[in-house]
Amino acid sequence: MKIGKWARLAFLAAPLLTGCSGFWDTPTSTTTYSLSNSGNVTVAPGASSTATITATPSSSFTGTIALTCAVSAPTGATSPTTCSLSPTSLSMSGTTAQTSTLSADTTATTTAGAYQITVTGTSGSTTKTTNVCAEVSTTGATCTAAGTSSGVFYVLNQTTRQIAAFSIVSGALSQVTGSPYSLAAAPTAIAIAPNGKFLYVGTAVGIYLYTINTGGGLTLANSSNVISQDVAAGMQVDSTNSWLVEASQLVSGLYAIPISTSTGLPTSGTEQSTNLPGTTVNQLVISPDNTHVFVANGNKGTADVIFAAGNAKPFGTVTNINLANSAGAAWSVAVDPLNRILYIGETAALSGTNTGGLRAFDYNTLVELVGSPYATGGLAPYAIAPTSHGSNSGTYVYIANHTVSGSSTGTIAGYTINSSGGTYTLTGFNAAVAAGITPIGLTQDSTGNYLLAIDFGGSPDLVAYTMNAGTLTSAITAATGTDPVGAVAIAAAP
Repeated sequence: MKIGKWARLAFLAAPLLTGCSGFWDTPTSTTTYSLSNSGNVTVAPGASSTATITATPSSSFTGTIALTCAVSAPTGATSPTTCSLSPTSLSMSGTTAQTSTLSADTTATTTAGAYQITVTGTSGSTTKTTNVCAEVSTTGATCTAAGTSSGVFYVLNQTTRQIAAFSIVSGALSQVTGSPYSLAAAPTAIAIAPNGKFLYVGTAVGIYLYTINTGGGLTLANSSNVISQDVAAGMQVDSTNSWLVEASQLVSGLYAIPISTSTGLPTSGTEQSTNLPGTTVNQLVISPDNTHVFVANGNKGTADVIFAAGNAKPFGTVTNINLANSAGAAWSVAVDPLNRILYIGETAALSGTNTGGLRAFDYNTLVELVGSPYATGGLAPYAIAPTSHGSNSGTYVYIANHTVSGSSTGTIAGYTINSSGGTYTLTGFNAAVAAGITPIGLTQDSTGNYLLAIDFGGSPDLVAYTMNAGTLTSAITAATGTDPVGAVAIAAAP
């Protein structure tokens, strides 16, 4: 295969400073007590920080409360934070609250991150708890109040030439053991096999294969050699785990590498290819039903390639979806997880100040939906993420605007998917939310708890949003390396 010039991309797939659970427990109405705390704390490695634990009696509670504490550390943490209490028991009488000092103690080698400290009070058969998040940081970062967890996800950092691997545990960023992983060349694209066993990373010198271990750690396979010298601008593994489909810049071709479902390595089969209408490849996606590959082909529109994973030559007819405006370009593409709607993000799709549009087509007929293109509130819709996990699966779709007129930061717009008699429409359900400098990638984690966004412009380069009836709330912002890292792609393990 001829190797084309690679470029940065916005790829859908695939973390963070994060936080811990809330710090207030509501008192009960019986003769008992409640525990609360003064809030989350930040502590530099080698130092200590304190919080006040307060026991408040209700209905004239009388008795002695024994206090203990326990620390939940990020996975793989070195010299984890320890905790202590002074005093360790409180004598309660009447309505007067009593306090104890909680200390979070570290050493110079304590791993940075968020540590969940649970303080337990016991009096007879009555037990109460309160949680404090201690953020170990050299930058003064603080924990958030989010308490949910995520699956493992991976961020490609182009400037630092690294793969950063994370999960969110009890609302706190947890770095996967071994992360970050160094790369031999600047990364360009990422893909995870649907079986969750293999990670493929496209770089300027070719495609590397990693096996995904228990806990999300990575092991470089194929004797640390590339499995292909193709320089991929976009990649995805089909749902049968049999083909790695990829495309490069300035080659005008789509390629399918046959791979083993057990090793992830290329098989003895022949790499297949087909021509594309244009040389610019911004993004590609394989439909969930495994019958189409769609390629956002820049100023040539979007290519629709018939695909059949069971065939030795999987590519079929290639047709083209023309641009809404010939002056625009197709930057992003996605398919609804229920095979209902094809989404395309295009520049210059609308008139006005922010002309970027989200186009939506009936997947079965490729007829554009009434109301499409939908306004995104920005100029350059670089990434699309339909919700595909958790209770929100198939309900919403989000699009990230890399550039917004009159602003130094990008945004994310969200839409509800409506269905009536087999006809679909989209409704924008809230104003676009801030998304950092030049957002370039979106994905939902495997639990469905977070929408994850990466920013090429950095600091911070990752934002995790919670979703409440579709509305996004920024829960975590973080650097996935020493910013600016030039984050170019994100993928979430299934």
